[in-house]
Amino acid sequence: MRQKQHNSQSFSSAPAMHFPVTALAPSAALADALTVHWREYLMEGSEIGSVMLSTCTFGTLIYGNDSPLKAFALSRGMGSLLMGMAIAMTTFLIACSPFGRRTGAHFNPSVTLAFPWLRQIHRWDAVCYVVAQFLDAVIGVLIAHRFLGERLSADPVTYLVTVPGIYGRTVAFIAEFVLSGLFISIALYASNHRRLARFSPILVALFTISYFTLSPSTSGFSVNPARSFSSALFAWLWRGIWIYFLAPCLGMLAAAEIYIKLAGSDRVFCAKVFHDTRSVCPFPCHFDRLLRET
Repeated sequence: MRQKQHNSQSFSSAPAMHFPVTALAPSAALADALTVHWREYLMEGSEIGSVMLSTCTFGTLIYGNDSPLKAFALSRGMGSLLMGMAIAMTTFLIACSPFGRRTGAHFNPSVTLAFPWLRQIHRWDAVCYVVAQFLDAVIGVLIAHRFLGERLSADPVTYLVTVPGIYGRTVAFIAEFVLSGLFISIALYASNHRRLARFSPILVALFTISYFTLSPSTSGFSVNPARSFSSALFAWLWRGIWIYFLAPCLGMLAAAEIYIKLAGSDRVFCAKVFHDTRSVCPFPCHFDRLLRET
């Protein structure tokens, strides 16, 4: 028990508040990060793994040739809408779960990498989050493959791989850049405003529906490097994969910079996309300042 108290005090860099904070000190090493936050890394990884399992399952149900939905002859737009609603509900439920509340519900390496730019996450936490996201995204697809088999691997599902659409790579890059920027802008604006913070999972979910509806003919359903990598790995289809690594990261970094230029660097209170006062916070957290605003 004494050792636990010592860790909490020595690694906390945020002021005392009514919810527990375990932020690493700026000088903390990788070993310190793994000792203090290994639970958060496992949780964050399981979240994107669950998203990929959901993506593969619903994608097979909506697009598979032997799916019972085939009888309804769904249009491309309706299929995209249903897919967006399914993934939006998945991400909403995970964000509101105890795991999502504790880790901040990033789900996405691009989201995580935007927060060091905003000085809201320790560098080793960011590295471990990203590693967990890539690793567990692959595990999520692997589990889906074990259950779905050829229904997931066969055309037109093909592991829900993301490739540039009918307008080519340039348009795909622009679409991923813009959609990623809009995504992080919505997350930052909502999570850092007192009246909107509680609704941030809903707003993110609504945007998820919109980008699934808008992007299939241009770039697929991505804005997430781990999501695209895990599908490409199993499909062994790497066409335009650089787009899905570079565009989301650049789009979110650009949007984060625009946000702090317009709102001010003091208007980012925490690296959690969804914050509550019942969960441990592993980041340099100032959410209590937001709660005190009138």
